[in-house]
Amino acid sequence: MVKVAELAMKLSRPHLADYGATRSRHDFTQRQLMTCLVLRAYLKTTYRGVLDVLLASDSLRQCMGFGEKLPHYTTLQKFSARSNVLAIAQKLVAVIGQCAAQQKGTSCEVAMDATGLARTTVSDYYCSRKGRRFRRWVKVSTVIVCGSLLPIALVVDLNPTHDCAHAPELLGQTRAMAQPKRLFADAGYDAEWIHVECRESWGVESVIPAIKRRADGKIGGKWRSQMKPRALNAGFGRRWAVESFFSALKRTMGSALSARSPKQMIAEAAFKVLAYTLKR
Repeated sequence: MVKVAELAMKLSRPHLADYGATRSRHDFTQRQLMTCLVLRAYLKTTYRGVLDVLLASDSLRQCMGFGEKLPHYTTLQKFSARSNVLAIAQKLVAVIGQCAAQQKGTSCEVAMDATGLARTTVSDYYCSRKGRRFRRWVKVSTVIVCGSLLPIALVVDLNPTHDCAHAPELLGQTRAMAQPKRLFADAGYDAEWIHVECRESWGVESVIPAIKRRADGKIGGKWRSQMKPRALNAGFGRRWAVESFFSALKRTMGSALSARSPKQMIAEAAFKVLAYTLKR
């Protein structure tokens, strides 16, 4: 827990000013509040719960720069509702992923996929017994560095969307931080423009299974037509790195969100990804 707090404080230093406003009371820095939210996701607790942990741990307060005075739980709640919290979490995830990609060097490979986090802790069995067929969930899309299982790009959406809707932002975030050799994705990202963006603009070999959409069974597109089973068999199993990441994320951080307002659902989902990344 102390290591997670130390990393969160250290990595957020270049990206967060000490205080959000010149006329604020300057009781607590933004890095301290940000780290409290990361610890909340890491401990799977409430705002009050993370403050109780801080109150009981001298070493944790010391590494975060707290004295005897701690922020009120409403201070954490208001900070998490800020519009730039998601951007900060994305930047910290990108910095960690960039370090992982640099260690891989020219052999770096990445995998792209998405998952959903439930908006409620009500079980699927209960919903099926009540006749509820559809449950809303928050969609989390990431690009994972294969081998290290660390994310380098992150997009969070309040509602389910097509996988391709998040692809431009994911590719843009990844392109800004690394130059991988290959990018793996499942058939949900089957689109000719993604291949063009990766292969012609970015110089990255995209490996995505193609879906037959024509009546004659042919696959259109210059690059989609090359996505044949023989070509996919060469290393496509590396795509499972992103599935392993999502599995471990949900087992460690939980698959349900406790927040209820839309902004804080998005923030909590982002902090779950960031907290698990720091833990790794």
